[in-house]
Order: sequence, then C-alpha cells, then structure tokens
Amino acid sequence: MKGKKKYVYYFGDGKADGRGDMKNLLGGKGAGLAEMSQLGIPVPSGFTITTEACLEYYRQNKKYPKGMWEESLAALKKVERSIGPKFGDPKNPLLVAVRSGARASMPGMMDTVLNLGLNDQTVKGLCDRSHNERFAYDAYRRFVAMFGNVVLGVKREIFERRLEEEKIVNGIQLDTDLSVDSLKALVSSFKEIVLKETKHPFPEDPLKQLRLGIDAVFNSWFGKRAKTYRRLNNIPETWGTGVSIVAMVFGNLGDTSGTGVAFTRDPSTGEKRFYGEFLFNAQGEDVVAGIRTPLRIDVLKKKLPTAYKDLMSIYKKLEKHYKDMLDIEFTIQDGKLFMLQSRVGKRTTAAALRIAVEMVKERLITQKTAISRIDPHQLDQLLHPMIDPNALLNILAQGLPASPGAAIGKVVFTAEEAEHMAERNEKVILVRTETSPEDIGGMHASEGIVTARGGMTSHAAVVARGMGKCCVAGCGEISIDEAAQTFTARDVTVKAGDFISLNGSTGEVILGTVPLIQPKMSPAFKTLMGWADKIRKLKVRTNADNKRDAAVARRFGAEGIGLCRTEHMFFEEDRILAVREMILADSLEARKKALAKLLPIQKADFIKILKEMEDLPVTIRLLDPPLHEFLPQTEKDLKVLSREMGVPISVVKSKVNSLHEFNPMLGHRGCRLGISYPEIYEMQVEAIIEAACTLSQKKIKVTPEIMIPLVATREELGKLRTLCIETAQTVMTRRKKKVSYTVGTMIELPRAALVADQIAAEADFFSFGTNDLTQTVFGLSRDDAGKFLPDYVEKKILPQDPFVAIDQEGVGLLMEIGVQKGRSVKPTLKIGICGEHGGEPNSVAFCHKLGLNYVSCSPYRVPIARLAAAQAAISSGNEAGHRATV
Repeated sequence: MKGKKKYVYYFGDGKADGRGDMKNLLGGKGAGLAEMSQLGIPVPSGFTITTEACLEYYRQNKKYPKGMWEESLAALKKVERSIGPKFGDPKNPLLVAVRSGARASMPGMMDTVLNLGLNDQTVKGLCDRSHNERFAYDAYRRFVAMFGNVVLGVKREIFERRLEEEKIVNGIQLDTDLSVDSLKALVSSFKEIVLKETKHPFPEDPLKQLRLGIDAVFNSWFGKRAKTYRRLNNIPETWGTGVSIVAMVFGNLGDTSGTGVAFTRDPSTGEKRFYGEFLFNAQGEDVVAGIRTPLRIDVLKKKLPTAYKDLMSIYKKLEKHYKDMLDIEFTIQDGKLFMLQSRVGKRTTAAALRIAVEMVKERLITQKTAISRIDPHQLDQLLHPMIDPNALLNILAQGLPASPGAAIGKVVFTAEEAEHMAERNEKVILVRTETSPEDIGGMHASEGIVTARGGMTSHAAVVARGMGKCCVAGCGEISIDEAAQTFTARDVTVKAGDFISLNGSTGEVILGTVPLIQPKMSPAFKTLMGWADKIRKLKVRTNADNKRDAAVARRFGAEGIGLCRTEHMFFEEDRILAVREMILADSLEARKKALAKLLPIQKADFIKILKEMEDLPVTIRLLDPPLHEFLPQTEKDLKVLSREMGVPISVVKSKVNSLHEFNPMLGHRGCRLGISYPEIYEMQVEAIIEAACTLSQKKIKVTPEIMIPLVATREELGKLRTLCIETAQTVMTRRKKKVSYTVGTMIELPRAALVADQIAAEADFFSFGTNDLTQTVFGLSRDDAGKFLPDYVEKKILPQDPFVAIDQEGVGLLMEIGVQKGRSVKPTLKIGICGEHGGEPNSVAFCHKLGLNYVSCSPYRVPIARLAAAQAAISSGNEAGHRATV
C-alpha cells in the first residue's frame, strides 16, 4: 500500500527532516535551512511546506492538499516545544515569518510576511516578555502594513504615506526615532486603512493569519512579477514554490540587535573577501528593500565582536561545505546570531569566472565543475563596450557600484515608462528612489538602473546583477521629484528624457552620453575558456562578412568563418551601382560587363577576410537574396536610380515590377539565381579563387569553402558544383597556382534534409541554415512572426521562440535525418550549423548530441558557444578524446 504523501518537513534543534539536496522538493530556502540545521548552525526552528503542496494547491482550485494543514499544525506544535513560546498565546506568543522559496533563486519576486501572529492581545505578551514596548509595537506596525500589502492587496504606498506623515508631524527622519505613541497610532491607522480598502477588518486570529499567509506565498508563484522573472530566466512554472514557516528572531530589539545580508565573496568582482551589509535595530526587509542605506559589515566587528566572530566562522564553514559562493541572511537578537538563509549567491559574470577559477586553485572544485557553473548566456556581460577611462566625464553623483558595466540612455522614472519606451527601441535608464519587485519588467527593459536608496544587497542590486544590467545603488546625492519627473544632483536638474550614462563598476552617474571602449578579457576568463576548449568536441566558428567582424571573432576564439554572406558586401556604396547595373541589364553581355566591375571589388573583400582568418577555414556563401532587395522601392529613389544609370524611369519601373514576388523568401533566390544567371556565381567563384591565389603566393595559408544556398535537389547542386570547379580551374590555370578549396551546400529546406543522402554525393560539406530551415518547417516568416510568437510562448503553445532556440522536435528531427543520411553516403562528411542558433546554449548542446563538427554564430556569441560546447561535452560524458575537424 502506498504511504501517505508528506507535505511538511521540520527543522531546528540541530535536526531536520529534509536535506540540502532536496531543493526541488523544499525550495532553495527550505533546503538551506534544513542543511544548516543538520550542520549544527544556529537557525530558528520552523518547517517547510513542499513545492508539491504548492502545485496541488493550484490543481485543486486553490485548496490545500489533504493532510497539509494538519501536518503544518503538528509541525507548529513541534516548534513550540523547541523554543517555548506558543502560537497565539497572549502571554508568551510565538511569532513566525512566512517565506517563499523556489528551487531557483528569485530575489524579491514572491511574497514574505514577518511577525505573523501579532494581534491586540499577543502584542501585550510580546511587550511583557521583551520588556520593550517600543520594539513590540514597531513589530506590530510592520506586520499590519506587510500583511495588509502582501496578503490583503492594499497598496504599499498608502501605508508608506501614512508613515511619512507621522514622521513629519513629529519632526523626525528615521523610523527608528518613532515613539511608542507614534507606533501605536500607526497600528490603529494601518488597520483603518485595511478596513477602508478591503471592506473587512484586519484579521486578529493567528491561525487565520497563518492560513492567509501561506495562501499569499502560494499565490505569489503566479503573481505578475514572478511570472515575468520566470519568463526572463527560463524557470518552469511547474516547479512551484516551497513555503518556510520560521520562528521569528528579532533584529529590532535595540542596539545589540540587527539584521544583515552577506556574500561569502564579493558578488561584483569575485574577490575572496567576506562582503556584507548590516543594520542595527532593524528587520530583514529593511536591508533588502533599500528602505535604509545599510552599514558595511566591518562595523559589526567593532560593536558586537562575539556575533561577528561567530558569523565569520559560520560563513567559512558554509562555503567549504557547499563549495560555492553563498548569499546568507542573518539576524542578531540581543547579541546572539541566527542564520535565516544560505543559498548559492547571484553574481556578475566577471565574479562568477574569478570565483570558479580561484576555487579550482583552492582545490574546492574541479575544472569541469568550474566550467559547468558559468551560465553561457551571462558571458554577454563581458563582451560589450565599457566607458572609456580617458574620457572627460561630467559626473553628477556617486553611488554604490552595485552591478558593473556601462549604460547610456534616456531618464525614466517608472517601470511602465521604461517598458513603453523600450518597445519603441529607445534606450532608457530607470531612476528610482528604490526598486521593488513590481519593477521587474521595467528593469529588464532598461539599459541600467539608478536608485537613491539601498545598498549592494538591495533588490535593485541583486536583480540587476542577475540580469547582467548595470546598476548604481544607494546614490544619496540625487533627489528625485517623481511628480515633476526630475532628479537633482550637485545643483543640476535632469528631466525625464535627458540622456545620462552609468558606470556600474565605479558607481558614477554621468550627465549626457560618453564614449565607450572594447572590454578586455580578464585572466580568469582566459583560464576558464582554455579549460573549456580542451574539453569540448564541437569547433566554434563565426558568421562574419567583413575584416572587422572577423578580427573581433578571432579575438574571441573563433576557429574559422562558418558563414560569410556575400550579399552584405553588395550594399556598400562603391559597388551598389554596379550591382544595380547588372540587375537592370537586358542581355548576357550587359550583365557580364557589370559583373566585371564587381569582380575586383569582391576579390579585394575576400582577400581581407581570408587574410584575417589565415590558417582557418572560411565558408563563403554565394549570392542568396532575391535581386529586388538591391533595388530602391520608393518613387523618389527610383527616379534617382534612373538618372544615375542613364536609363528611362519606365525601364527601371518595369524591371522592379518584373522582379516583384508575392513571397520572395520562397521565390527566385539562392541557387535558383545561380541556375538562371550562372554568370553571377561564376564571377563570385572567380573572385574567391583569385583572392586565394594572391594570398597563397604570399605564403599565407587560406582555406576557402564555397557554399551554395537553398539547394533542394541533387541536380541543382551538381550543376552548380560543376560551374564552381570549372571556374576555379580556369583561374588556377591562368594564375599558375593551385589552391585548396571545397564546395558544399546549406541544408535549409525540409526536402534537402530528407534527401541528404542524394545531395551528399555532390557535396564536400553540409551547413544547416537553421534560420531558413525553421521558416520553412513552421511555414513562418521570421520578419513577421515576431508579432504573434511571443503570444504563442506566453500561452504555452510553443515552449520558446523557435528562431531563438532550435525546435528540437521538428527542425531538430530534420537535422538528425540530414546528418544520418548525409553520413550514410560519406561517413566523414563535415557538417556544421550557421544560423544564429549556433550561439544559443541549448541549441549548441543539441548540435553536440547530433555529432556536428562545428557551430557558427555572430562574433560576440563565440565565447558563449565555446563554453556551451564544453558544458554539452561534460553533461554527455563525451569529452574531447579527439577533436572534430573544422
């Protein structure tokens, strides 16, 4: 008989029902509390309700699964026996925190309630027990406001306005200066606000409070901000959240109490130093919400040396145990330290690399573990420009360097405006007094974030670091007037829409726009990527159409060019007229005359690219787009072209009309152009081989690969392969020079994949063009699908945008067929991928699984692909015993 499902796991007294490796069931917070309890680290007693209970709650139309509530009450009794006070006891009340915790860290995205269990009777018991009436009513007013906002849905701003009014009336600035009478008045006012806003009195029954608190945490899993964060971070909704009910320990008992957040290493730089912030006489939300600007952790050492010593000992023990940089939360109650949370800490990419490499050197982890710990997507943070250190800067203000990098944009003061302007492709900087979890959408839409309050562990800082966004926090020099949509700093007023720049590495807020420079790769980056290169089997090439992009890609470790789009060269000013002359030509002779003008230009282009990629393969795709793309479309531009070409406007219009297609992506393009106008491909092949001969004569080794696009049949490729070989032979005979080259094709049509065995007979290599293959498999236009694909992802019709990550079920199946059929004819057939999917980590892993030889992507994604390829090799257990050919 199947046993009864367990929904509640107790922890405390150095014991725990759960363990640290039960994150999927208990969530990160619950698993961390259980593990710390088992390690003998002081944590308040409590219990965790599982993620399975959360999911059942939703399946059962927001009703608790059978037995969950009863298990919770039994665990609550166990907590009472552990520490003495009883829940709801008016003389000696137990208060609890109700906290969320999914298996992945989602800072501030779900709800938490502190001081739960207070009412007009239990607050008196708390006064008597603590001998501190001010503390008790401070906890009470916090509870009513937090419960009112989180559980009952009253806007936080209404409580904050009333709090500010009370401080103004009494002529004080800090919450800690409020008198007992003021705190009592706030409790009464807050309850009146709840009654007015909800039409119901504030609930006094502690058990009802507990049920409603658990409901609120469960419901927050599907709250707007949590859904947005999950979408941005690819976190499945099927994970659910755990709920940890923890006995309250109080940091707001006075000057020997406080609360803090710390990282076992610096989360911005990765430096091996304990890095944290602390507030005396405060509760946890005061630090993370940025309500007060906190103190450095060093201050604690002077004022509470015993607690500081205990904290140092515990953080070292935890880091050694988890073998990772940790984010910890703690409270000191009357000088005694309690740990409230221990989880793997969010960090910048630069910090992640340094920590991983240094932990290998410290023999905490292996090279493979270090490689696996870096999120390939996050490498993007390192690969983009930074503020030029030699630039003259008009510095407006200095805050905390909460998340490094550079950002330039127009000032906005609300998350909503940030999202609206970003939709119009405007770059914005979000400026806030402090951010809250509701701002997640605007933070993502912004280039960077500035907050007037908060520290390095505030919501803004933690979320920005996780997103890779530049952030300056705790910038007390700026004074924000949200009503006027301005901020002032150092006697300068900045309006909404004005440009500012941020230096997240120094904390500077700068007026106007500033020059940027290319970043330098850190020693840790080079070390870890070196380890990755030894492990991966997939080679990584780049998509590059000019010398500059090729140079950038080579600096980032590209091992060749997987796609050089020759049509991009045709749009340059010095050759577009010759291209148009060729298109408008009414005879073969006229076309060849125009192509003769293009030949030396194309040759020069190929010399530059081939030379830049010396010793490495360069795949050059022959002309692909339909010819109409090279002609102007407006009446005005057609008249200009008519004058430039000396051709009547009627002839120009007639040619434009003749080239018009209802669906040009499926029309006269790719190899179809080469079949209709072989002289175009002849000119391009001649230019490629001429360039190779020129460089070869200079002892520069080059390896051109000629790629025929949009092939559907063996006959198409066979005919054009013959053209390439004959043209190449003619050039080599004329130049009296033999160069090495290959001829292959793109597999970008479903038919090509299905008959790949036939096509392979004519090909030296395959390259999957997954952009067009996705279009033709789905029957989608990449340029138009953006209007509705986000809807498909939101409604879970598709798991993700198939133009971002390979659709492994459909497109991937065709790729698998293409690989199997191609290699059934030529077992060593070289196969790669050159769609932009080649830089998307999940797609790279899929290419590794298929046994491709290489992936190719844009220059700035090359390191991402290198790391993803190594991670794929590690996870499959198929590491580089031998390296794939390129």
